[in-house]
Amino acid sequence: MESLADHGAARVICKRYLVLSVTANLLLLGFFKYFNFFTASVTSLAHRLGWEVSVGTLEIILPVAISFYTFQAMSYTIDVYRGKLHSTRSFWDFFLAVLYFPHLVAGPIQRASSLLPQVTQPRTIRADQVWEGLHLIAWGYFKKVFIADNLSPIVNAAFASPEPSTAMTVLGVYAFTFQIYGDFSGYTDIARGIAKIMGFEFVLNFNLPYFATHPADFWRRWHISLSSWLRDYLYKPLGGSRGGAWLTYRNLMITMLLGGLWHGAAWNFVLWGFYHGAIQALHRMLEPGLRRLGLGFAALPSLWLGLRIGAMFLLTCYGWLLFRATSLDQIGQMTLTLLHPSGGLDGAGMAKVSWIIAPLVLVQLVQWRSGDLFFTRQAWLPKPLRVVVYALMLYLMVFLGGQPQSFVYFQF
Repeated sequence: MESLADHGAARVICKRYLVLSVTANLLLLGFFKYFNFFTASVTSLAHRLGWEVSVGTLEIILPVAISFYTFQAMSYTIDVYRGKLHSTRSFWDFFLAVLYFPHLVAGPIQRASSLLPQVTQPRTIRADQVWEGLHLIAWGYFKKVFIADNLSPIVNAAFASPEPSTAMTVLGVYAFTFQIYGDFSGYTDIARGIAKIMGFEFVLNFNLPYFATHPADFWRRWHISLSSWLRDYLYKPLGGSRGGAWLTYRNLMITMLLGGLWHGAAWNFVLWGFYHGAIQALHRMLEPGLRRLGLGFAALPSLWLGLRIGAMFLLTCYGWLLFRATSLDQIGQMTLTLLHPSGGLDGAGMAKVSWIIAPLVLVQLVQWRSGDLFFTRQAWLPKPLRVVVYALMLYLMVFLGGQPQSFVYFQF
């Protein structure tokens, strides 16, 4: 497209090539990931309406990481069309930028405008970059091996139960909230660390998401590469917040519904996206009232901050129930147990989960208070103590780590 523009091609012709490229990418993604989902849904709906319809499914092998590299490839075409990126004359440079191995399977989603210039320019690897990379790799493996893998059996037991009690539901959701964070942010930390050691810089993908104070803040902290991609390439082109309140709510719902569907071909992901779109819209509606309510806490700002973080954390936890559930029936059943609680809580189970996540919570409190995600380089932490911290992490991973589990986001 850039070549066409350089040779005087009309904008409308360049746009046709853009539409062709984006359509081709979406058709590939739709066929491999969603064909069977939509045909099964059509058949199920027809049967409910009393129609005899049989739409066959295909034995499709899902290409690894297709959701990630499809978005990365589209970002290249769109940014070149918008004039934000010069096209590359080398197919191999483009190929490397899209399929660079550390982030390929589970992100972060690297836009061509960020990674391609790093591919085409000579790289220098600095000592501080290597140390930061090693830190990210160590911290990422700790979150995966000690946090996520130890929580996995608790989560699996809760969501495999045919009749989960209130105690089991709460425990399972509580554990999954930290399992998915440890698992997913652990992978992206490892990917970012490997990239740093090789002279590449990946975008930050997680920034203390469970310290978010409202729904939009959560998405500025969780899977940042995806949420910012959806914002820039879907939400804003739809009109963003420029067309008044109701159009803004519509754009939010479309963006979050498609963001939920991006995660997987199942109705629970669609419902999860709808839920996050709904709470974002609701927060926008209530924001003036919440702002006035906050004025009543002027003398106790820390209490108001804590209340907002706590409320958003609980909303996020319920969202993870929708995400992890294996069926809509299970969502309904577990939701009813929360609406009509009985039997109390599983004190021993909650204590076990709390013990597992304690190192993560401690570190994140330090990160939050200091504003520095590289917690081991704090000025008050001398080098001998830093060695102790890493040694303790290694001990916990080797001797107290959970049974190895596949990364959750490998399925997307």
